[in-house]
Amino acid sequence: MNEPDTMRPPAPRKTDRDEVFAEFTRSICPVCKTPVDAQVNIRDNKVYLRKRCREHGGFEALVYGDAEEYVHSARFNKPGTIPLAFQTEVKDGCPSDCGLCPEHKQHACLGIIEVNTGCNLDCPICFADSGHQQDGYAITHEQCERMLDAFVESEGEAEVVMFSGGEPTIHPNILDFIDLAQARPIRSVTLNTNGIRLAADRRFAAELGERNRAPGRSVNVYLQFDGFDKRTHLEIRGRDLRTLKQRALDNCAEAGLTVTLVAAVERGLNEHELGAIVEYGIDHPAVRAVAFQPVTHSGRHVPFDPLNRLTNPDVIRLITEQRPEWFRKGDFFPVPCCFPTCRSITYLLVDGEPGDRTVLPVPRLLNVEDHLDYVTNRVLPDPAVREALEKLWSASAFMGTATTEEKLRTAAGAAAEALGCAPDSCGIDLPQAVRELDDKAFMIVVQDFQDPYTLNVKQLMKCCVEEITPDGRLIPFCAYNSVGYREQVRSRLSGVPVAPVAPNALPLTDLLTSTPYGSRTPKPSTASEGDGSA
Repeated sequence: MNEPDTMRPPAPRKTDRDEVFAEFTRSICPVCKTPVDAQVNIRDNKVYLRKRCREHGGFEALVYGDAEEYVHSARFNKPGTIPLAFQTEVKDGCPSDCGLCPEHKQHACLGIIEVNTGCNLDCPICFADSGHQQDGYAITHEQCERMLDAFVESEGEAEVVMFSGGEPTIHPNILDFIDLAQARPIRSVTLNTNGIRLAADRRFAAELGERNRAPGRSVNVYLQFDGFDKRTHLEIRGRDLRTLKQRALDNCAEAGLTVTLVAAVERGLNEHELGAIVEYGIDHPAVRAVAFQPVTHSGRHVPFDPLNRLTNPDVIRLITEQRPEWFRKGDFFPVPCCFPTCRSITYLLVDGEPGDRTVLPVPRLLNVEDHLDYVTNRVLPDPAVREALEKLWSASAFMGTATTEEKLRTAAGAAAEALGCAPDSCGIDLPQAVRELDDKAFMIVVQDFQDPYTLNVKQLMKCCVEEITPDGRLIPFCAYNSVGYREQVRSRLSGVPVAPVAPNALPLTDLLTSTPYGSRTPKPSTASEGDGSA
């Protein structure tokens, strides 16, 4: 006899996942650096990268804090440019064949030469793991020549080379290295520094200033500048450097150098200082740009939660919240030459005196979106303006370079001609601002570099910021810091075996409150949980 229907257990019901599967990609295990399959998922309007290593288990990290912007940015994905030369062959596939290999999708907008691993600081966080270790090295004059020649061979006429480290200003030959770069078809040199020597050695600043006045060449300073609170300095750099930073900037101004302030931004530590950093930069005569870099968990860092980190849209939101009279969300646009979620930029025209500034973002004068949209089928806008905006929204764009000034003048001039803006309608005298761009223009960059937790091969293959190695390779910056190339180069040059830096994050299985992927409660971040830039 059949049981009544009321006695039967209810049929099981299928349930929907709490996330949208966005894409399949490749990444690496953050512990052993083995390439692994990965997936990008969207939930709660945020974008996450998830992967699993057979030996070390599952890992997940937040990679973009605004899923809508992540999807929207695809329109800004510019076709890549083939470099003039490749340095390696395809054997095992990305990210194991750097570089550049023929499968890489972009040339080098910016080449980086690390002249040493020594440093006059031992920061608690440093993606280069620099300082006073026994496995350090400093490159020779001949090695620098070979590295510069490799860059020129790949690029022809290169836009920008950056000398970095370690701390490049303590290398005894750093001025000679700059001379070597200026003797080649490289338009601009950028010096990445903590500013300690610039603060103490006015003659050194003057020497850089002289080279900045070389015909057709420029030298710019990329100055580590994380904020104003003593706690910020102690937790990121291990020392209170506030007085030194001010003295370094004043010496740069005296020497006629253009400076970009570079802030490593950590959740719960210095995120409240972003608006103040921008305002300070606008007011200081040497500063023409600010670069904000959400912390990168490569090299040396302290414990952190990969699910609770700052990303580019979070930084942009903080800037607009802290200076709402100057900024809104639509003022920042993705950079098309790299993968568009990696970097965002805006330019400002600034007038008035400190305390009474008028700030006008250039995207409010020109329809940047139409010019830099490479996917939607539209009539091509003014080619000259588009070419100018492509150069401005590029990893090679640095304030103080002739190229950036020329293209900014073209873009702002087109806006002035089209709008005929008077001071009472724009809030700024636009024609005068175009004439006085040296004093009126300012740039803000937001750059989120990938680390072993967030590395996405899809993004890596379009990287246009390359580390130049002494053996003549051009290795994408995020691969150099994440995959093991840095340790390989350091071992070869120092003669001391260098083990990969052990990760300082919990695996996914320890971060979840239940086994299924559906229930997550990220650990709260604390002020001491974070990383930053070297």
